Amino acid sequence: MPGPVLSSGDMEVTKTGVFFSSGERWRQLRRFTMLTLRDLGMGKREGEELIQAETQCLVEALQKTEGRAFDPSLLLAQATSNIVCSLTFGLRFPYEDKEFQALVQAAGSTLLAISSPWGQTYEMFSRLLQPLPGPHKQLLRHLSTLATFAAQQVQRHRGNLDSSGPAVDVVDAFLLKMKQEEQDPNTEFTDENMLMTVTYLLFAGTMTVSTTVRYTLLLLLKYPEVQERVREELTRELGDGRAPGLGDRARLPYTDAVLHEAQRLLALVPMGMPRALTRTTCFRGYTLPQGTEVFPLLGSVLHDPEIFKQPEEFNPGRFLDADGRFKKQEAFLPYSLGKRVCLGEGLARAEIFLLATAILQAFSLESASPLGALNLQPAISGVFNIPPAFQLRVRPH
Repeated sequence: MPGPVLSSGDMEVTKTGVFFSSGERWRQLRRFTMLTLRDLGMGKREGEELIQAETQCLVEALQKTEGRAFDPSLLLAQATSNIVCSLTFGLRFPYEDKEFQALVQAAGSTLLAISSPWGQTYEMFSRLLQPLPGPHKQLLRHLSTLATFAAQQVQRHRGNLDSSGPAVDVVDAFLLKMKQEEQDPNTEFTDENMLMTVTYLLFAGTMTVSTTVRYTLLLLLKYPEVQERVREELTRELGDGRAPGLGDRARLPYTDAVLHEAQRLLALVPMGMPRALTRTTCFRGYTLPQGTEVFPLLGSVLHDPEIFKQPEEFNPGRFLDADGRFKKQEAFLPYSLGKRVCLGEGLARAEIFLLATAILQAFSLESASPLGALNLQPAISGVFNIPPAFQLRVRPH
């Protein structure tokens, strides 16, 4: 779950929180956030059960569409948002809740805005553009909606904090850590770092997984023969009654290959998240000073024709060996690599697998428009590759 590249006119803001800090601040916040998520069940049975419970709520919501054509964006984002809200704030919202819908729509609008040409221009020239009128004002309003919600949840937690622990969510854990270190003048566990961390967890946890699952559904509409093969594998290995679990992944190599190929083809964060050089470096004849901002171009790796032949084609077979077993690809790097690899990779992988398999186990997906009209190219390509909107129908088996 990478975080967005955002500025707010105050350059210090982009250096706070777990996503944009560096040095000792980043090391402490990243380690703390990862350990906290692990304690809350990420990578364990409790985390899997949380995702499965939300997946069941999503399946029930999809059943209520009763064969009508609809855009799946909102429901998918609500499901993934509820998972991150449960972990971060200890909350889950009904899909019918209007305030929750507005929060999720603000996250979606933020994703669109920061990937637009204007959003990228604002990122580079925020100090110059911030006082002026323009589309960036709408972006800042969407960000304010997310930050205000996060701040309200932090305030609610302050009033209910049980100092004896244990923490029940990320905000609880952060507040307890702040209390432990309140006498340390150099502590990194501050109100600002907490607010930035949980706001970006909320944004990234809501939009990155839901966008990936949405693109996977679009591919399965475009290629019904792939959808049918996935469903046959699910039926053969799981039967009709049992919900998919993470332990089933090894028994579902074709399904796993489809999910990997969808992530490769989408290349959700094509430029990667920016890094800064820790020392002056010579690269291909150029001297790059310490502190230079660089971007690991993940899209160029995921679409490298020397590794993935005909990279613009959807071909799940890239991830299968001659015997039909799942085959790892070293160049499969949608979550980046190195020390700043996405800290939510494990959670994202689990969500994508459990959400997609549950939907396909429960429903046949039908396109509301001719297959030839389905476009797989991103509607917007910038910081994120954002798939085009589409309508589908779900038919229960």
